[in-house]
Amino acid sequence: MTTSRGTGHTAFGQAVYDTVIVGGGHNGLVAAAYLARAGRSVLVLERLGHTGGAAISTRPFAGVDARLSRYSYLVSLLPAKIVRDLGLRFAVRRRTVSSYTPVERDGRPGGLLVGGGEGRTRASFARLTGSEREYESWRAFYGTTGRLAGKVFPTLTEPLPTRAELRARIDDEDAWRMLFEEPLGLAVERHFADDLVRGVVLTDGLIGTFAGAHDASLAQNRCFLYHVIGGGTGDWDVPVGGMGALTDALAAAAREAGAEIATGHEVLRIDTDGTTPAEVVFRTAAGEGSVVGRTVLVNASPRALAELLGEAPAEPAPEGAQLKVNMLLRRLPRLRDTAVDPREAFGGTFHIAEGYAELARAHAEAAAGELPSVPPSEIYCHSLTDPTILGPELAEQGYQTLTLFGLHTPARLFEKDNRQAREVLLTATLAQLDAHLAEPLTDCLAFDADGRPCIEAKTPLDLERELRLPGGHIFHRDLSWPYGDGDADGDAAGAGTGAGRWGVATARRNVLLCGAGAVRGGGVSGVPGHNAAMAVLGH
Repeated sequence: MTTSRGTGHTAFGQAVYDTVIVGGGHNGLVAAAYLARAGRSVLVLERLGHTGGAAISTRPFAGVDARLSRYSYLVSLLPAKIVRDLGLRFAVRRRTVSSYTPVERDGRPGGLLVGGGEGRTRASFARLTGSEREYESWRAFYGTTGRLAGKVFPTLTEPLPTRAELRARIDDEDAWRMLFEEPLGLAVERHFADDLVRGVVLTDGLIGTFAGAHDASLAQNRCFLYHVIGGGTGDWDVPVGGMGALTDALAAAAREAGAEIATGHEVLRIDTDGTTPAEVVFRTAAGEGSVVGRTVLVNASPRALAELLGEAPAEPAPEGAQLKVNMLLRRLPRLRDTAVDPREAFGGTFHIAEGYAELARAHAEAAAGELPSVPPSEIYCHSLTDPTILGPELAEQGYQTLTLFGLHTPARLFEKDNRQAREVLLTATLAQLDAHLAEPLTDCLAFDADGRPCIEAKTPLDLERELRLPGGHIFHRDLSWPYGDGDADGDAAGAGTGAGRWGVATARRNVLLCGAGAVRGGGVSGVPGHNAAMAVLGH
């Protein structure tokens, strides 16, 4: 890791840089690599002692050689273009199973397996629903989203289209209405009859997004859209070596191109009128200093950007809505549904309590200020697809990781007593999983060097404290539509309005937003970093 040698202008290679980037998360590193490769002088200032932000790999359990993707954990929205352009030494691996959703009906355990070939998926639908009608609806629905993905995904690294331009490019009025104009719940209910199938479809609209199926804001639609367009296919892949392998590759690419990266540098403010070079004031363990950038890219939330500029936030405080749980197991648990191998069930996305009615009830309870009584969540096992994240001894002994992502848990539910609410929610969530297992999950947990079970849970308030995600919101704010209004200048980057040609503009011409809160931001994509770099280079 590169650090400065002191404070003040002389701490770095030069006093004035073409671009100073605030924040060394993956988007900031993407921008740094592109700009440095274009011959620009670039300095990245990162508050923490390492780069990567939320896209890191760590060993969270004492004395245990398992590197988990602690926060962000799957890859879909990262364009292959960025990997090629920057020559990244990074790869993803496809999961052989898309999802498994256990259910008990008529007193018998069963479930819906999606993946393993069309024949197996078709047969699984038939066993669950009694006919092939629901599977045919599934194929038709995802055929539509697949065609739309192939048209929308390439636009993410192009100048921001207008709404009319994107609509014309999609050229499918039914698909446009279904995803861009009417609540997602209408399409789900129109296409599917089975409650479990409806729930599996809806979940992609609720990741880190507190909304109902029929929410008039269409926040669920925007979340769903970004979850089905990745790579032009909607596939969610496993990062080989863990998520930190990506950010390590990005940091290496930036440095090799000539960018300087200074960790342990917390930016306090940005002083500029938008036309003159900006003074970026920072704090280190040794004191305060400053550096000048002709342009400044902010790889932080829009709320943090406003604070750095000394302005009032333009939007209400965002609110995250997820529970993230990391686990290490000595072995995978056995399932009550003996027709499915646990290695297949956990290799894809394992849905828990995510039937359509269950999701609606959980949302209603959370909206009323109560933790969901039947918490919905989804789980997957990274190490089944990529065992390299485990030390050789653990892999040989059959250890496995589990990552759980809980839904409908807005930050407000944790404000009174975060620790107690976390414990209550985690207990209830694991109980829902145990209901579908032939043995308690706790019987399978590994133990760390101090004899503690290898399990950790993070609420939105935990993420806000550790990563400075506003309200613990993993997207920094509600996701935007992937289009703009055609305004090339405009105000601070918002949900398509005044975001400029690339969706990253702010009210200060020489300050750009390159974090997840930019238009077309969210997820591990690198798209805002790419687009901010393109804006700086005048593309």
